Amino acid sequence: MWPEIGHLALIMAAWVALMQAVLPLWGSLSPRRQHWQALARPLALLQWVLIVLSFVALWQAFYVHDFSVKYVAHHSNTLLPTPYRLSAIWAGHEGSLLLWVLMLALWSVAVAVFSKRLPSAMVAQVLGVMGAISVGFLTFILMLSNPFERQFPALSEGRDLTPLLQDPGLVIHPPMLYMGYVGLSVAFAFAMSALLSGRLDAAWARWARPWTVAAWGFLTLGIALGSWWAYYELGWGGWWFWDPVENASLMPWLVATALIHSLMVTDKRGQFKAWTVLLAIGGFSLSLLGTFLVRSGVLTSVHAFATDPGRGLFILLFLALVVGVSLLLFAWRAPQWATPSTPVVGSRESFLLLNSVLLVVAMAAVLLGTLYPLIIDALNLGKLSVGPPYFDRVFVPLMVPLLLAMVPGTVVPWHVARWAALRALLVPAALALLLSSAWATWGGPPLAEGRGASSLGWLTVMGGTLGGWIALSGAWQIAQRLRLPGSPGWSWWGMQVAHWGVAVLVLGITGVKSFQVERDVRLGLGDAVTVAGVRYQLLGVDNHLGPNYLALRAQIKMFEGPPGQEREVGILQPEKRRYVSSAMPMTEAAIDRNIWRDRYVSLGEPLASEPPQWSFRVYHKPYVSWIWWGAVFMVLGGGLAAWDRRYRQTALKPLAGSALSAQGVRA
Repeated sequence: MWPEIGHLALIMAAWVALMQAVLPLWGSLSPRRQHWQALARPLALLQWVLIVLSFVALWQAFYVHDFSVKYVAHHSNTLLPTPYRLSAIWAGHEGSLLLWVLMLALWSVAVAVFSKRLPSAMVAQVLGVMGAISVGFLTFILMLSNPFERQFPALSEGRDLTPLLQDPGLVIHPPMLYMGYVGLSVAFAFAMSALLSGRLDAAWARWARPWTVAAWGFLTLGIALGSWWAYYELGWGGWWFWDPVENASLMPWLVATALIHSLMVTDKRGQFKAWTVLLAIGGFSLSLLGTFLVRSGVLTSVHAFATDPGRGLFILLFLALVVGVSLLLFAWRAPQWATPSTPVVGSRESFLLLNSVLLVVAMAAVLLGTLYPLIIDALNLGKLSVGPPYFDRVFVPLMVPLLLAMVPGTVVPWHVARWAALRALLVPAALALLLSSAWATWGGPPLAEGRGASSLGWLTVMGGTLGGWIALSGAWQIAQRLRLPGSPGWSWWGMQVAHWGVAVLVLGITGVKSFQVERDVRLGLGDAVTVAGVRYQLLGVDNHLGPNYLALRAQIKMFEGPPGQEREVGILQPEKRRYVSSAMPMTEAAIDRNIWRDRYVSLGEPLASEPPQWSFRVYHKPYVSWIWWGAVFMVLGGGLAAWDRRYRQTALKPLAGSALSAQGVRA
């Protein structure tokens, strides 16, 4: 019964989405039918209720092991632990698209509930555009990707969930990533509303800012969770591999970051209107492109767990339709917004423009490295692999001027160049250079362990200086602001916290790249290896029975201190698992964590030797956790900025000023 209810709910949701797309939009554009605008909110809420009902129906089928549902039989079995029956919903193509439309409906309801102070015509247009997007995906699901398709007779046992997805991180990572992907549709819908109405003023930019920042925060969290999962789950000890699917999420994030800053200029100064609209179109288009790359089967990746080439064509056509219609609408309206104004070199808007352009160029570099091998393959010109060396040489150098421009962009005033305002940043810059030089000299492991300070060169100093300058300059700005009367808005605090997050992220990347030590070793019982001053001794290897897997588990004791004065500092238990239904091997690394470093051990295969030995990877990774703590600060900063109530005012009012705003300290 539940599968039939879920399928019927999807059909009804598609019809409701169609009405949401047509009636409110028509009412906003036709003076005689303005009363239809009021239908936008109830239709968005009704669509959300129906999609939630469909989602619950699929969850029920997984929970009771209803293997008459083909999708359940392909991605679950009776041994699967209950929490992973939830993540199994988005393990395949059908369920992942259902999660997509669920998130879209959730964003629509959020707009309906939290935009009551906005003009009814704008809300109707925004929800109408989101309804049109929902129509496209619901049609796709019903025609080509139905998660409720039945099979009779029902199987007595399912195939099991992909072992890679049987992890707590994968219960959270896809929903957060999809919230970010789909959240960019709100900024896109606001941009389309401005194009439809012909009102591309500061109003739409201010109203779109909190939604864009919220979507950016979810996307940041999703990317960080994916990086963290890959780090501890895959056993490679890496946190970013320039995997094509990772790139598919990074590209919309880069454009969304540029969009946030461009919206600020459009809101404050009324400039960059056309550029801001193009960024909104580009951000959502890249999220659709990411969906196509992950779901179409054109990529091979540890992250691309749901693929289907035939159905990927629908997403590609839908992407072409969205981009084509939005660009045609943009071309129609663009001549009305042409303004001769040019930002003054050295003003805040000039730095923000520079940053947004660098972010878009960086996105283009990632896009080229991701799609070029696919294009070469499609043209039968051979196989080409673009890996980390390309991205390290192209992407990373673009980040240096971007980081250099971050701090001046928060200090100089609007509309005028006041280079004297930058003098106060010389002290934080000099202090950051001094501290980073000391860090590069004494911050790594002993030279005898492999990579020491003398092999790092100027890259460590540069990364440490950039990260330190951002952090110390932020602290200086806060100290200056607290001396003045009044309190800055949540958006100002959000900016400072997010920029601190960038600083922590840069320092984490610099630290782990500069000072990490990696050893591949073979150990027998009682053997030991010393890495970064810690001795790892293999005590034993035994079998372990899990709920749906068999594991080989090693016992490794860690000792620290000079010979004769060693003390035990912990025990690590890495595993090599084989799942019962699929016999697929999985590495479960063991990690001893603190804020300054990770001690990381992964167990390999048993070696043909006598006495028996096993292969191990032992890593010492200083500052690696700072990468994810930096992302946490960035998400927190985005949340503070999105919470600023001034963005939801119906009448535009200047943000509360202060004496310091003239000096450029305000956001």
